[in-house]
Amino acid sequence: MLTLKLDILVVPTYNTKTLGITDASIYPTDPPSVTVPTIGITVPGFNIVNLPFRPEDFNIFTSSTLGLTSPLDPYLPLPDGVYLLNYSVFPNYINYVERSIMRVEQLQEKFDNAFMKLDMMECDRAIKMQAKVDLSSIYFFISGAIAAANNCAIVEANKLYAQANKMLDQFINNNCGCSGNNYLINFS
Repeated sequence: MLTLKLDILVVPTYNTKTLGITDASIYPTDPPSVTVPTIGITVPGFNIVNLPFRPEDFNIFTSSTLGLTSPLDPYLPLPDGVYLLNYSVFPNYINYVERSIMRVEQLQEKFDNAFMKLDMMECDRAIKMQAKVDLSSIYFFISGAIAAANNCAIVEANKLYAQANKMLDQFINNNCGCSGNNYLINFS
C-alpha cells in the first residue's frame, strides 16, 4: 500500500509574470487522498499567501493570484528573489513539503537581452573573448544564487544574485563590457 509522500517541483515558465509549480506527490489510493490541499507562497518582501493547490496538476500563479496587484492591472512581473513554498494537505497539516527557490526570471531576461544585443562580429578577437568571459562569469553567479537558494542558504543566494545583477549592469553600461585586457592577461 502506498503512503502519502508530498513533493512539488517549480517548473520554468520562461515568463517574468508567472510562477509554475507542479505536484510530484505520491498519493495513496485507499483511503481517498487529499481533501483540501493548499500551498503557502512567500514572495520576497511580502507576507505568506495560502492558496488552493490542484493535486496531480500543473499550477500557475501570477501577481494577481498572489495578491500583489489589483484586478485592474493583474499581470505584473513577479519580483526576483528567494521564494518560500509550503505544500500541505488537510485535515491535520502533518504532511507537508517545504522548498526555497531563487527566482531569477527578471535577471535572466536582462542577461538574455544583453547577450542578444552584443554583436560578437564587431569586436576584435580579444574583446570577443573578454565578452564571453564576462558573460560566463555573470551566468556563474546566477547559477550560484539558484543553487544557494535550493539549499536554503538564503543570505548567500541574495549576495550572489546582487553580484550577478551588478556585473550585468556594468557589462551593459560598457557596451561590449570589456577592453580585452582580462582575456589577454588571464587566457593568452
